[in-house]
Amino acid sequence: MSTPEKKFLSDIEIAQANKMLHIRDIAKKLNIEEDDLEMYGKYKAKLPIRLIDENKVANSNLILVTALTPTPAGEGKTTVSIGLTEGMNKIGKQTTVVLREPSLGPVFGIKGGAAGGGYSQVVPMEDINLHFTGDFSAIEKANNLLSALVDNNIQSKTRNLGIDPRTIAWKRVMDMNDRALRDITIGLGGTVNGIPRQDGFNITPASEVMAILCMAKDFSDLKDRLGNIYIGQTFDKKPIYARDVKAENAMAILLKDAINPNLVQTLEGNPAIIHGGPFANIAQGTNTILATKMGMTLSDYVVTEAGFGADLGAEKFLDIKCVSGGLKPKVVVLVATIRALRHHGGATKDQYNDVNVERVEKGFVNLEKHIENMKKFGLNPVVAINSFFTDSAEEVALVQEKCAALGVKAVVSLGFSKGGEGTKDLATAVVAEIEKGENNFKQLYDWNAPVKEKIETIAREIYGADGVEYSKKALLGLRKIDALGLNDLAICMAKTQKSFSDDDKLVGRPTGFKVTVREFEFAAGAGFIIPILGNMMRMPGLPAVPASEGMSIDNNGKISGLS
Repeated sequence: MSTPEKKFLSDIEIAQANKMLHIRDIAKKLNIEEDDLEMYGKYKAKLPIRLIDENKVANSNLILVTALTPTPAGEGKTTVSIGLTEGMNKIGKQTTVVLREPSLGPVFGIKGGAAGGGYSQVVPMEDINLHFTGDFSAIEKANNLLSALVDNNIQSKTRNLGIDPRTIAWKRVMDMNDRALRDITIGLGGTVNGIPRQDGFNITPASEVMAILCMAKDFSDLKDRLGNIYIGQTFDKKPIYARDVKAENAMAILLKDAINPNLVQTLEGNPAIIHGGPFANIAQGTNTILATKMGMTLSDYVVTEAGFGADLGAEKFLDIKCVSGGLKPKVVVLVATIRALRHHGGATKDQYNDVNVERVEKGFVNLEKHIENMKKFGLNPVVAINSFFTDSAEEVALVQEKCAALGVKAVVSLGFSKGGEGTKDLATAVVAEIEKGENNFKQLYDWNAPVKEKIETIAREIYGADGVEYSKKALLGLRKIDALGLNDLAICMAKTQKSFSDDDKLVGRPTGFKVTVREFEFAAGAGFIIPILGNMMRMPGLPAVPASEGMSIDNNGKISGLS
């Protein structure tokens, strides 16, 4: 029998009842001069990247929040990240949370918002979930400027580079779920409207421009990376990059403000930096290197998150972002929920809230594998049991006992219902793990290893696969990567978030499987190769009942339903 649902205030009701501090008061907590703020009203500001100090970065403590393989609803990494930050500050540890920006597609599609939840939120919640400071718009415009320049060059009679339209890999983007734009034909209506060709749209978080913003070390590096974007080939097989159509400077101009991280606050008035927003199943799933370093410059401790389960977001955070940015996390927090353990133990969606110790015990193998994986990076995790009112004491005790047997502390996190007061125990455990001084981050693979070896390492070590198979199209892609001299790039796997495998029906800890690389994409500017496992959508569609249908706004501009 299912437990009746308990009624809470909605996220937006909690956020709107909160009295925010002026953003200059949040800046003071970080010792930032008001003249260094570029304010967007009273509660948001841009921070200039010149504030970043590598010496201070080296002396700060970086905490990565990741999770077990999630249920479709997600397990609350952002909520735990924000709650942990509140708890850290409550126990006297100066801490800033550094997060990704939400995408409008999921906001109006399924999720309805992505600024934390309950009493662990970042505010102003409505602004963060909507247009914020315009970063996504700038990324979209820079991406589409390159598309326009490419099509203009194809049509040009005087500056034509001979680009073969059939080879163009660059797509337009928009930050909205719109399946009708996945595959389209452009340039119809006569020669004045361009050359007809097949094209399509990705969602903005999937743009390589987003990935580049998140990987850039400074403005000069941003321009170089933009110039390195691969477009396609000429009719005589010569590769064409964004620099060949002289796009990089104009694109960088559009990103001149977007490169600066955004400062906001938590419900309890602690600093929060939010910047960049790639998805983790098709991109690298972490905020910008610049935002993380900004937080580490300004705070003794930084809490940051990586999207979806640790097999995706954390692996990419550690093997791509940390290696590229020279970052060394001191500890990993693995978010688990009792409902997710029930899911991996065989519960169906309508049984997620049913107390069942046997299912939790069976599903623990998923969390166990994630714990093992984090230890392969030299990091002993702390498990945060994100509490739901449907959890039973017996289920929680079982998880804590099984984690203890693996040498891992598991702590109940009550950030959703109690804010920082409910995460002080978790904060204390995280600080204790850092102060042991036993964690020593190491990357899983060498970027200079052969491409197949790097993929095999991730598949075997992180997913638990028996091996990797390649389609004919993927093998052709490997030859192209080799011809372009991109073998020494990092690997950014595109895979379902619902399973360790590439089959979303294989929950728990599957064994005896192989993963199949269907094809390759590569982001030469961002600096990684993208093996695509299965059919990964870069332009999502809306569900039958979009979250947008439950939203409204009154005559005073007050929004409801955005949660």
